[in-house]
Amino acid sequence: MPAAAAAEFDPSALDRIRRRARSLGQLNALMIARDGNVALAESFRGPPVARPVNVKSVSKTIVATLVGAAIDRGVLPGVGTPLAEVAPSLIPKGADPKVRDITLADLLTMQAGLERTSGQNYGRWVESPDWVAFALTRPFVAEPGQGMLYSTGSYHLLGAALARASGRSLHELAGEWLGRPLDIAVPPWTRDPQGFYMGGNNMALSPLALLRFGELWRRGGVWEGERLLSRAWIEASWTPRTRSVYSGDDYGYGWFLTRLAGHDVAYARGYGGQMLYVVRSLGLTVVVTSDPTRPARSEGHVGDLKALLAQEIIQAAGRAQGSGRR
Repeated sequence: MPAAAAAEFDPSALDRIRRRARSLGQLNALMIARDGNVALAESFRGPPVARPVNVKSVSKTIVATLVGAAIDRGVLPGVGTPLAEVAPSLIPKGADPKVRDITLADLLTMQAGLERTSGQNYGRWVESPDWVAFALTRPFVAEPGQGMLYSTGSYHLLGAALARASGRSLHELAGEWLGRPLDIAVPPWTRDPQGFYMGGNNMALSPLALLRFGELWRRGGVWEGERLLSRAWIEASWTPRTRSVYSGDDYGYGWFLTRLAGHDVAYARGYGGQMLYVVRSLGLTVVVTSDPTRPARSEGHVGDLKALLAQEIIQAAGRAQGSGRR
């Protein structure tokens, strides 16, 4: 991606952004692009921006994108289709009959209604001999579609269903549908005991790769003249469908949705403060990678990152836009 006069940010504003980012001890790298031009790409600590790092639950946004690409290609039917129709062989014996009616949309929005496999249940889940069966035999704690229950298991089920429907691994699909056209590395990552690549966690992508992925979304699904994702899927994904009880932000298909400094923001979030922000109204794509071993709550590091975005980056981009310089 090109760098055009620091994407027309005022140099003093970029200096402020850089100083503030450097002061956040948990932040590793920051990349900012405006209108497709890189304004800042700096690693303050940790590996360089071209090296893959664990992006944690930003993986959910990647998997949701692959689901959309599969629907665009006819590999998967629409989001209203039940899991029992997409991949019936995944449903274990003894599962609650309601499991058959869980839809792709329920999984994309983490509204399956099943007890979560994240939080205090995560360890038991990943230590189980069959991650799919464990997730699908959790008790129902809510009706499907009746509220967001943040659960990596929902996204693992999506990845497994996509693998079964396509006859190919999630890693193969990520490489063909995203890696090759975006010219980014998508290394293999964690697999479950049955060989399914983990849906929703532990993918490794470089900050530069995440920036290109975010730019694909900002550009409406087109990259260098090739349509990789339908505009309909982008708009559907960035439509609020439920809400996080933790942050209070809305959630679409794989993206959190909020409003900062007067602008709509879509963002992907991973444990520790792995963040991808897209602000279409300002042509902004912002990537943050952070220490993946430390928690980053909304009132802590993630709150600091939100303040950096709202108070410095968005404000600087708004001033550049208002100046009329293109």
